[in-house]
Parts: sequence; C-alpha cells; structure tokens
Amino acid sequence: MDALATSSAQAGMVIIGAGHCGGRAALALRNLGWTGAITVIGDEPLAPYERPPLSKSVLSGETGMDAMQLAAVDAWHEAGITLRLGCRVNSIDRAARLITLDDGGTIAYRSLLLATGGAARTLSIPGAQHPRVLSLRTHADAMALRDQLRPGARVVLVGGGFIGLEVAASAREARCDVELVEGAPRLLGRAVPESVASLVQALHAARGTRIRCGAQPVEIMQRDDGRLALLLADGSTLVADVIVAGIGMAPRLELARACGLDVEQGIVVDSRLQTSDAAIFAAGDVCQFPSSLSGLAMRQETWHNAETQACVAAANMLGAASSYGESPWFWSDQYDHTLQVSGEPSLAASCVSRVPGEGALLLFFLDQDSVLVGASGFGPASVVTRDLKIMRKLVEGRVRLDPAVLADAAQPLKKLLSMMKEAA
Repeated sequence: MDALATSSAQAGMVIIGAGHCGGRAALALRNLGWTGAITVIGDEPLAPYERPPLSKSVLSGETGMDAMQLAAVDAWHEAGITLRLGCRVNSIDRAARLITLDDGGTIAYRSLLLATGGAARTLSIPGAQHPRVLSLRTHADAMALRDQLRPGARVVLVGGGFIGLEVAASAREARCDVELVEGAPRLLGRAVPESVASLVQALHAARGTRIRCGAQPVEIMQRDDGRLALLLADGSTLVADVIVAGIGMAPRLELARACGLDVEQGIVVDSRLQTSDAAIFAAGDVCQFPSSLSGLAMRQETWHNAETQACVAAANMLGAASSYGESPWFWSDQYDHTLQVSGEPSLAASCVSRVPGEGALLLFFLDQDSVLVGASGFGPASVVTRDLKIMRKLVEGRVRLDPAVLADAAQPLKKLLSMMKEAA
C-alpha cells in the first residue's frame, strides 16, 4: 500500500462548512454507521443551525438559538463529532488529501464535503460600508438587525426578493416605518410568475410597506441628524435609520476554484454530488447539480436542498452510489401568508390557474404532454397550506393531469392525489 492509500485509510471524514448542510451531513455520517473521525470546520463561532428563522422569528425575538440548532452543543461531543468553529480553511491539497487551516494546522481526509454555503451580497455604491447598512445571512447579522427594529424606526430595504420581503414583514410587525426598493420592474422577478408577485406586492402594500420597483440606489450618505439618506437614480432620496441589503447571496467557491475543481455557477457535481475529484463532494447552496426532473444544471439556495443533499452526500462519502432525486421546492412565510414553488416551472408549455379563496392563487405548470412539471401558490396559510402540500406531491409524482380539473376549485386536489397513488 502506498503512502497516500495508507494515510487515506487512517484519515477521517472532513466537512468544510458548519451550517445547516454541513452539520446535517456530519450527523448523517454517524447515523449511517461511520465510526471514524468526523471534523466539521466553520468560520462562525456557533454550532450548526438552520437559517430560515433569521428573517422572521429571530427578528421578532420569538426564536432563540436553542430552537435553531441541529443538535444541542453536548450532542456533538457525545456523537464524537469535532466542531472546529471560528476557523477558516486556507487551502486543499487534493494530491495529499490534506487541508490547511488558517492557524497553520492540517487535517487529513478520506472523503471531503464542501458545504461552504454563501455570503450575503453587499451594495457596491458609495456609503454602503456605513455600520447601519446591514445584510442578513448569519445569526450575528440577525441580532444586529433586531437591535434596529424599534417602533417608529425608519427601515429601507434594498431588494424585492424573499429576504427583503420577509424582513419587511418582520419590520412592519415590529411597528417600523418600512420602504422597499427593487431595481427590477417587479418583485420576485426570477422566482415566481408575475401574477403571484402582484399578490405578494398587494399584501405588503396593505400592511403598510411602501414599494418602489425600477428604483436604482446610487449613494448612501449620513445626514446631520444622524439618519441615513439613500439617493436613487431618479434623484429622489429615502431617509432611514437603517438600510438593509437583501440582494441575494454569492456561493463561496474560492476553495474549490483554488484547488482546481470544476466550478461554474457553483461547484459542479454529478447526480451523486461528487465533484471532479472522486474524494470530494459538494452539497447545499454551493453546488451545481443535475436536476432530477430535467437533467439541467441548477443551484438551489433552500432549506430543503441543504437538508436532503446532506444525507445523500454523507452516504456517498461512505461508498454508496445514491443519486440525488429530490424535486426542487422552497417556501417563504410572510405575515400570515405562505408562498411555495415546487418542481421546475421553467419547463412548462402551459400554465393553469386555480383560485381557492380570497387572496389566494395556485398555479400548475404543464409540459406539452400535460405532465405536471411545476407548481406555485400564494395565499393565507389557513387557505392554501393543504393544497400546496398536495401540489408538491403531484409534482413529485410526475403525473399527467386534466387542465380543466386543475382549474376548477370545486374539484378537490386530494382526489387527484388518490388517483395518482392508485395508478402507482
């Protein structure tokens, strides 16, 4: 046996990224029977936690860190999982299967998982470095923002995507004065159809958020009274106590690029989440993987993706050959409303609408053979939650459906689900 084979046999499983995906993968490795060393490395000082509450219940103070953590602090130690927190990786030596940390230490790996996630995009305009221009990606970010959400505070949000809208809802519920600016002609331009986006905008407007689309920020200045002024390209100015940049995240690809892995919009992996190096896997926000529906390359920044890819990656790190077969799915809760998208609506040849109740809209996306390839819905959670769950299962079943039945709100979706199960 050569030196590399000997060192690899003695090395453990190493995960770079101590977020939701990395933490879930570590727990899965142990649950799947791996008895060797597991090391999880992350630059945040906190044990792995889930991020969806950051823009909602964490800002309101309803959810603390204990409720967000994947496991109690003691549970990691009891499982024999080493957490190297507040620590950065400087480099990956693929030939030696060795990573070097920022303190000069090294760790050998048998298999390596890159679950490095992403970093919040920041505004690139003059004045954007002001300490009251915030973003939201980490628990520390949420704590800094929560301190600013006082009744009467003037909050300006830049970005009409999910983060911007969820923070807008949280700020209004904290009785802040809220204004949101979006550079595109409408909200949620890349995420949902215009008919859904219009309902979302109407909800936020009704709850008191002022929304400007087609508005481009150009500069941030501090006024004599201590407040901030956001100058827009049309010459108007918005006054704020705090400005929040909700303009998305950038996947953290630096390590993958530096060690020579294939990288495009994310770290390129196959259906088993294996990179161009057989000993290295990637999962979660950072990886570009083939869709189980279309085979097209995609990258997903969702809770569901992090949760499910972590388990597949863990199994394959141990020698399995499991393909990732989950259908895309994400949700956003805003006030008492919920929005969901499942499947790949972009594959559709036609779209069918259903209106199940006031303020609610369900959309079904069908291919040229009337096979359901995607679904989307928005409305009060009390009205649409059950239908959205059924729609997701129908998408996953890849069934052929009658457009007339889909459009008729009097026809229960549950009946279609029963028919699908009987056909299977």
